Amino acid sequence: MSLVELTRNSFQSGISAAKWANLVRLLISKEPSSSGMSNFGAEISNSVLLLLRSYPGDPMLQDYLKRAIEEKLIPVHTFISTFLSAAQSTELHNSATLDMLCRIALDAHYSSGLPPIGSVIPHNESSIVILGTVQEALGLLRTASNLPMSHYHQLTTSASELVILLLSCVTDMSQVSTAQAIMHFHDVNDMLQNIQLNPDVRRVLETFAVSLSLLIGDDQKAAREAQLMHALQLALGKDILGPNSDTDIVTCSLMFHYFMSCRGHEFGAGNTANVTAIFIRTLRSTTWTPQVFYTQLLLSAVTCLAQASSSGTEKRSAILWRAFVAARLPRVLAHFQSHDHTEGADWRSALQFALTSLFQRASLLAQCDNVNFNGFDTESEGMESSRLFARDFLQQLVAEGLLDSTFASNLDQGLLNDNFPKLVVEAEENGMNLEHYIESKVMAVVDDPSTNAFVEKVCQDPSCQAAFAEVIYRRFCTFAISLETEGLSHLCKVLYTHPIALDLVSLHCKMSDMVAHALVLFEDYDCETVGDPQTAVSHLGDVVLFLHSAVAQFQINGHQFKLKERVLRLDFLSALPIQQVHQLTKEEFHAFNAWFKTLFDSNGEGIEDTILRSTRPKVLLRLAPVLFLHAITVHTQNQMDKEVFSNGVFYFLGPLLHWTLVGVVKVLLIEIQQKGFQALAHLEALQTLLRSSTCPQPVLRLCSPNILRLFATPLARNAAKAADIDLEAIIQLATFAIGPLGRTPTQGHTDLNRALPWVDQSRSVIRECLTVARNGKAPALDIDRCLLILPPVKFLHLLWSELLVAAYEGSIEVCRRVATYALTMPRSSNSPPLMPIFLHVVLPSLIISIDQQPPANQGMALELLVSVISYTLTASLHTEWALHTVCGDDRPVLGQSTAGMAKRLSNELRRKSSPTAEIVAHRLGSASSFVANFPMFVLDS
Repeated sequence: MSLVELTRNSFQSGISAAKWANLVRLLISKEPSSSGMSNFGAEISNSVLLLLRSYPGDPMLQDYLKRAIEEKLIPVHTFISTFLSAAQSTELHNSATLDMLCRIALDAHYSSGLPPIGSVIPHNESSIVILGTVQEALGLLRTASNLPMSHYHQLTTSASELVILLLSCVTDMSQVSTAQAIMHFHDVNDMLQNIQLNPDVRRVLETFAVSLSLLIGDDQKAAREAQLMHALQLALGKDILGPNSDTDIVTCSLMFHYFMSCRGHEFGAGNTANVTAIFIRTLRSTTWTPQVFYTQLLLSAVTCLAQASSSGTEKRSAILWRAFVAARLPRVLAHFQSHDHTEGADWRSALQFALTSLFQRASLLAQCDNVNFNGFDTESEGMESSRLFARDFLQQLVAEGLLDSTFASNLDQGLLNDNFPKLVVEAEENGMNLEHYIESKVMAVVDDPSTNAFVEKVCQDPSCQAAFAEVIYRRFCTFAISLETEGLSHLCKVLYTHPIALDLVSLHCKMSDMVAHALVLFEDYDCETVGDPQTAVSHLGDVVLFLHSAVAQFQINGHQFKLKERVLRLDFLSALPIQQVHQLTKEEFHAFNAWFKTLFDSNGEGIEDTILRSTRPKVLLRLAPVLFLHAITVHTQNQMDKEVFSNGVFYFLGPLLHWTLVGVVKVLLIEIQQKGFQALAHLEALQTLLRSSTCPQPVLRLCSPNILRLFATPLARNAAKAADIDLEAIIQLATFAIGPLGRTPTQGHTDLNRALPWVDQSRSVIRECLTVARNGKAPALDIDRCLLILPPVKFLHLLWSELLVAAYEGSIEVCRRVATYALTMPRSSNSPPLMPIFLHVVLPSLIISIDQQPPANQGMALELLVSVISYTLTASLHTEWALHTVCGDDRPVLGQSTAGMAKRLSNELRRKSSPTAEIVAHRLGSASSFVANFPMFVLDS
C-alpha cells in the first residue's frame, strides 16, 4: 500500500490523526530502502494535500498535517515546499484551504523557536533554490489578491507573512545569474506596481528589488531593455521570417524523434508519403538551401544515433536508431527527391556537400559504432559488432541511387573491399532471391533457434531490412484479407515472439495498416462456419497477442484505425476487466454459465467445438477474468475440489485460452492489491500462470509494470510470503519482460524499486528538451506523454512559461524551434491538435498578461510571441501544401485550416483594444514574406 492510499483510506474511515501518524510510521519502517523518516516527508505531505483538493479546508486533514509536523514526519521546510507547489493548481484555489495551510506552516515555524534558516528553509540550501521557493510564494500572494475577500480567512496576510520569512533567508546571491536576476526583478516589480500589498511585505519586496537591481547593474539592465525595445522598433520594418540558422540540429532532431516515437501513428517512420511531406515542409518553412538542409538533416540523424549508442543500457534503442539512419533514411531521401520540385536544386551535389561535412566529424561517427547487436534477447552482453555505421550508410545511399560509388569510396577507402557477410549473398548461395529467402526463413518454425539467429542477421544488415519488412507486411495483409488464419497466426507469433522484428517492420511499413487488418479479421471472423473451430480459435489467439504486443510497443491504445470505410479501435483490449458476474450482459451471462460448466465442473468433458462456435471471440475475451475470479471464490468456499480448479486453470495455459490471460492477470493483481492476506488463492493462481512455460510473452510484457508495482508494497510481499510464493522468480520474470533489451534482472529490479519523489513530469520534459538543445545536442519532446498528464490549455501555458524563461537566458532561437515543433507536428488521433488552441484560447490570455506588465518588461515576451506566431503559421501552411502535393491529402491535420486560423487571428488582433495586440499585428503586417502568405495581415493604410 502506498502512502497516498493509506492516507485516503484512513481519512475515509475516520481514523484519528494520532493513529494515522502511527500507521504512516509503521508503513515507512517496512520499506527496505528506508534511510530515515525525513526522506518521506514530501510524499506524506502530498498525500494529504491531494485530498484537500476534494475536501477543501477539512479539519481532519488539517489535524493530519499538524500531527505529522509535530512528530517530525514532515520537516517544516518540506511542508512549505510541497504546499507552495500544490498551491499552483487551481483545484486548491480556495481561500479557507490556502489560509489554513499557510497558518500551519507559520505556526509550526514559530513554535519551533528556530530562525527561518533551518526551519522554513533547510541549512546550506543554495540561493537559486531559495529564490525558486520565493517565486512560488509570490505566486501564492498573487493568487490571494485574486481570490474573493473573506473576514474569516486572512489569506493575503498569511501569504505576506510567509513571503517575508522566505525573503529573510536570501542572504547570498552570488550564485544567481544575470538572466535569473532580471526574471525575478520583473516579477517583483510587477507585483509592486499592480497588486495592493500591505506595508510590511511592500517594504521587504522593495528592498529585494533594489538588491536585484544592484546585482543586474543599472547600466546592464538599461542596456538590455533598451536593446530589446530597439530591436522591437527596428523589426517593425524588418522581415520577421529571415533566413534560419545554418547550424540548427534542433528542428530536425525533434522531427526524427517524433518519427521514431510515433511508429504506430500515421506520421510514424513507416509511412513514407507522410514522412516525405514533413521533410518538404521543413525545407520550405526554414528556407534552407539544399546544401544546408541535407547538412542539418544528416548531422541531426547521426547525432540522435550517437546519443542512443552512448546511453550504455538500452541496446534496443541504439539498434533501432541505427536501422533507421542506415537503412530507412536513404530510402526516404530517395522518395523525397522524387517529390521535391525546388527550382535549381541539385540534390546530388547537396548530399555530397553534406557527407563531406559529416565525415569530418570522426569522433561523432565513431560513437555510432558502439551498438551491440549480439545476444539482445538473452542476458549475455555479447561483443560489439565490427560493422562500421558510416560504411553501411554509404552503401545504402549508393544502393538507392543517391550517391556515386566513386564518391562514396573516396570518403571510405575500404568500401570497395568490404567482405562483411550479407543476407543477399546467403540467399544467392541457396539459389533464391532475397525476398523468397526471407519468406522461407520467416515462415519456418517460430521456436527454431535458427529463427533467432536470422533476426539478429537482419538487425545487423541494413541492406536487407527494407525487404524483410516489406515481405512481412505484404504477407500479413494478404493473409488477413483472405482470412488465412494459419499463415496470419504464424506471422503474428513471429512478431510477438521477437519484438525487435516488429520494430524493424514499423520503421519501413505502416503499422497502422497491419493493426487495422488484424482488428478487422478478429472482429469479423465467424467460428460457426469453420471446420475446426479449436484450431481457428487458437489462431485468432495469436492475432490478439500480436495486437497486445503492438499496444505495448507503440502505445497505440485509444487510437483510431481506418481501413477503407471502417473505423476501428483497440479499447476492448485495455478496458477494465469485469470482476463481478452481475456486470455481464444477458448474452454474456448465458455464455458465462456454459463456459464455467465446461472449465470448472468435475463432470465436464473439456472444451468442445459447440461452445467455441457459439461464443464470439470478443465475448470470450471479456468473460475470462470473471470466470477465473468466480472459480477462485467457489474454490476457497470449499465448493470446488482443488483438482477440478487446477484443471480449469490449466485450460487458460493452452492455445485455446492463453490469449485471454492479460485480462485475467490484471484482475488477479487488482484482487491481491485490495484483499492482501485474504487473496492467497489469487496469489497461487497468479504464480501458476506467470511461471508456466506456455504463458505468452506479450502477457508478461503488458502486465509486468503492474506486477512490479504491486510487489513493491510491503502488504503484497508479506501476503506472497504467507502464500509460499516464489516472489523473486516472479519479479525476475517481470523484470526481463519490461526492461530494455540487454538489461540484467538486477538492473531492472533496482531501477523499479528506487524511491522517486513526485515531480512535475511535463515541466521536467520541457526543461530537459530545452537544456539538451542549448547544449548543442539532439533534443526530444514527447508531447503526447505530456498531454496524458495535463490538459492542452495547461500544457500550453506551461510550455510558454518555460520558453520565456529560456528566452531570457539567451535561447530565443531554440525556443522558437521548439514551439514550432510542438504546435505544428500532427498529433496522434487521441491527442487534440494544439495549434488552434494556442492561437485562439491561450494567446488572448498571454496578450492580457503582457499588457499588465510595465512597458520596459515587455520586450522579450513580445519578441518571442511574434516569432512563434509567424513561424508556426508558416510551418502550418507548408504542412498543408506538402501533404496535398505528396499525398493528395487535404485534411486539416492541425485541427483547422491554416487560412482559417490566420484570418480569425487577424480579426481578433484588430478588435482588441490592447497595446500588445496592436504591436503584434503591426509586426506581422510589416513582414513582407509573411504577408505574401497571409494577406489578411496587411496593415490598413
